[in-house]
Amino acid sequence: MGFIIIFLTFWGMEFMAWLTHKYVMHGFLWNLHFDHHTPNKEVFFEKNDAFFLIYAIPSWLCIMLGSMYGYWTVMYIGFGILAYGLAYFLVHEVFIHQRFKWFRNTENVYLKAIRRAHKVHHKHRGKEEGECFGMLIVPWKFLKQELKKVNV
Repeated sequence: MGFIIIFLTFWGMEFMAWLTHKYVMHGFLWNLHFDHHTPNKEVFFEKNDAFFLIYAIPSWLCIMLGSMYGYWTVMYIGFGILAYGLAYFLVHEVFIHQRFKWFRNTENVYLKAIRRAHKVHHKHRGKEEGECFGMLIVPWKFLKQELKKVNV
């Protein structure tokens, strides 16, 4: 049962991240997110990195309090949030933005579509007119574009 809760929480976080990205980061907390849209190669940390805490603190609290008081469902929810945070780090920070030079090249169609969708998101420098606010669920048009390249 724990695996199912972790799995559902993980995918629920994709929708939570989409909503947070669109309405919070590109909304009233744009002042923390704007530097992510104006890259500065001389600075490693961005104000945008503060959003890590928005997800890390509830994850930690769910894991800690759930395990301390025997609320296993709450603990598994915390692990699901943690798993999404790890995926976010590896996909967004490492693979897409190359903040660490670990995964540079891929021929995987899905991963290339993720990268393409994110580039489309970043072509908008302001907080309005954004698109592609999710991370793992990619609009079909980007998958089709990458599939066409493979089938040429």
